[in-house]
Amino acid sequence: MAKKLEFTEGDFVVYPTHGVGRVMGIENQAVGGQEVDLIVIKFEKDRMILRVPVEKAQNSGLRRLSSRKIMDSALTTLKGRSRAKRTMWSRRAQEYEAKINSGDPVSIAEVVRDLHRADDQPEQSYSERQMYQAALERLVREFAAMEQIDEAAAAEKLEQLLKAA
Repeated sequence: MAKKLEFTEGDFVVYPTHGVGRVMGIENQAVGGQEVDLIVIKFEKDRMILRVPVEKAQNSGLRRLSSRKIMDSALTTLKGRSRAKRTMWSRRAQEYEAKINSGDPVSIAEVVRDLHRADDQPEQSYSERQMYQAALERLVREFAAMEQIDEAAAAEKLEQLLKAA
């Protein structure tokens, strides 16, 4: 039997494809004639409410906020050198998308690092900027929730790390 994930009302959680949300509670609904317990998660930024069956929570990748150790590892990744490959953008974009949707802060930090452009570097394409913003926002939200600071302050700290790299 898989270990049961316990979430309580008010907990910050991360859902891989949507980022950081807050548990509103657990509700019971009848679905197809069966009673199902659902974890209700609100994503403030997207104005969305997600209901995840308790039985499927672990397989869906729903998790608590990262540990300090994992977030520190992600921040260290931001300071590293870009490992952007010289492959076609469409292939890299698929890899980046998969990393962002994995929900793993270190993978997301790799995308932010690889797509970050210093002021003296050439302009990014529209799709590169979109992907960079998506990855940065995802990382910022989790970092802000962990540090209990607002997203603007979290974004500022992450930008400083990128500039210092």
